Amino acid sequence: MRYFLRLRRRQHWHVFVCAIALLLMPSPGATALAQDAAKGPDLEYVCELRVTCDPPMTVGHTSHGDRIVIPITGGTFEGPLMQGTVLSGGADYQLVDRERNRTELEAIYNIRTDDGTLIHVRNKGLLCNGPEGFYFRTVPHFEAPEDSKYDWLNRAVFVCVPEGKRDYISLKVWKVK
Repeated sequence: MRYFLRLRRRQHWHVFVCAIALLLMPSPGATALAQDAAKGPDLEYVCELRVTCDPPMTVGHTSHGDRIVIPITGGTFEGPLMQGTVLSGGADYQLVDRERNRTELEAIYNIRTDDGTLIHVRNKGLLCNGPEGFYFRTVPHFEAPEDSKYDWLNRAVFVCVPEGKRDYISLKVWKVK
């Protein structure tokens, strides 16, 4: 009988050790999730907008910071799935925090595709120049007619890398997959 009890204790110990080992070993699902998290989402190139602007207008120091408005005068855009013109009449509204070298911006304007479809754009972003270096990224939000071939713009998130050029602002846009 004693031999049987000792055997049972050893079996329990073995089961306990195996259970701990299983808990500490990453599961294949957890490993795949960790790899996916490290990899990040895929991006699909959409287009480059070349936006022309008038000189900035300074509203002055407001209760939210220094307000600057940059009128949008036009431009063009081109990519694998769409091309056309940037319409005048929009503006880039910037809120500048000079103490922190940080600017929040929101550009609101319209574009028209070569086939005549009007699309509304609201592009929010952040421009910083700090110890980590220069950072300028935006997140454009498109509103396209649901009954158009551009309806896919209504159902995705986009990211943008803006860059100041000599005669225009370049906005390269990617769809987050």
